Amino acid sequence: MAQVQPPIIYRPEYEQTELDEQHAIDQLIEVFSGMARTVADHEGHAHRAVHAKGQALLRGWLEVEANLPEELAQGLFAQAGGYETLIRLWSPPAEQLPDNVSTPRAIALKVIGVQGERVAGDDEAHTQDFLMVNGPAFSAPGPAGFVRSAKLLAATTEKMPRTKRVISATLRGTEAALEALGGESGKLKGLGGEPQHHPLGETFFTQVPFLYGPYMAKFSLAPLSPALLALRDQHLASTPEAQREAITEFFSTLDAPAEWELRVQLCRNLERMPIEDASVPWPEQDSPWQTVARLSIPTQTGWDGHASEVQEDSLAFAPWHALAAHRPLGAVNRARRQVMAASREFRSGFNGCPIREPGR
Repeated sequence: MAQVQPPIIYRPEYEQTELDEQHAIDQLIEVFSGMARTVADHEGHAHRAVHAKGQALLRGWLEVEANLPEELAQGLFAQAGGYETLIRLWSPPAEQLPDNVSTPRAIALKVIGVQGERVAGDDEAHTQDFLMVNGPAFSAPGPAGFVRSAKLLAATTEKMPRTKRVISATLRGTEAALEALGGESGKLKGLGGEPQHHPLGETFFTQVPFLYGPYMAKFSLAPLSPALLALRDQHLASTPEAQREAITEFFSTLDAPAEWELRVQLCRNLERMPIEDASVPWPEQDSPWQTVARLSIPTQTGWDGHASEVQEDSLAFAPWHALAAHRPLGAVNRARRQVMAASREFRSGFNGCPIREPGR
């Protein structure tokens, strides 16, 4: 095995803004705001523009590993210790689709009680958010490439639920055949070809990079406890609430807390591990994943009907709720800052519900 190179220290010139980047971001704001408004007008309630369907809201505990080496002991992970966490499992797109219209699985982790210098412009005081999806790379290199997919998604919002089910079933079959041959298509999964697997058996990835103290890194959340590992590739029933029901059943019958590893992958080769092209997975042979903390979630109610829906309305998860030591990097993250802020503002105004960070 080739020797792993030391992590690269961040320099501002590693981030390069494209000439038409803001135009693409403005288009994304228009597209996703339009999707959110279409759904709100149709349902009488505003949901998130992308991460619409909450599958679970959970409380957990994040324990930072002791005696981490210098390259890993940075920011939130500089010292051993524990933090309360709020976890949201969700699935896109903008409307509350039945789970038999299969889309990617995703998770958001909010670490509460974090101390330290904040990202410039962040008005939150004590949280660090991580948003992850069950795939290592984004569907497009940057905002301009994502505009086309977003417009395709928007064209079907709240218009063709039956057609979406048919398309989803067809794409699932195509994806299954591709995976049987040793391949995988993030684009097919993003368009509705996600296999109907248990979400708690998945490994999740931020897909895009962040500062990691003086370095740069991506984050991942991987199942650790036997109960979670047993769910890998476990098929779900093709029912409208399959994910929510499966997660609720799992957490109501646990004998011991479920555990994940929170891992980082440090940038060690800028050519093979680009900062601006989010569609490129970083090779593990160049930089193996390394565990920096463990997330544990005990037995609890995964989804509590109307109470969870009310809590959903008052919460926001965003990668820019961050310490300066973990500032989001790259074009996709720059776009997310503006697009997600517009979504939060519309959702809060339409529902008449202020969005607040949870207390310590």
